[in-house]
Amino acid sequence: MARDLNGHPVETGGLQRLFGRLRGGSAAASEPAPGDPDLVVVAECFDDTAAASSVLADSAWREPDQAVLRHLLVVPSEQLEAVAETAAQDGYEVVDADGIDGPDVESGPGMERVALARTQLVDALHCSQERSRMAGLGARHDGTVLGWQVLQRPES
Repeated sequence: MARDLNGHPVETGGLQRLFGRLRGGSAAASEPAPGDPDLVVVAECFDDTAAASSVLADSAWREPDQAVLRHLLVVPSEQLEAVAETAAQDGYEVVDADGIDGPDVESGPGMERVALARTQLVDALHCSQERSRMAGLGARHDGTVLGWQVLQRPES
């Protein structure tokens, strides 16, 4: 099922599903999942001062395609569960943060990296809104946001 700019499922009509099947796919196959190992990073930013519009414009991001928006945070270990629960309210899920390239942060003892991701269409406005949401989430749980990434399937 396709997702909108806020990560909510969008019901496709019967004709769209039929045309998708005729093209050799299905609606479910076209949607990337947050933990899908086949996804590649097409845009990323670890600079709080960079505008999402500039980052996306200078990237390999394909605007009409579904994507996974992933945020990387550092939070105290005892706050991980609360962060995950709060993010889940907006459709985010925790994905493996190991292997995600990002800035090395001297986070101190008891701090852990956590990656939160959800499937959605991406545009600069909604990406900026989600960055702000994650900054608030991190601050409320004594953590910080390191950056964000947009992942999509490789172009065929």
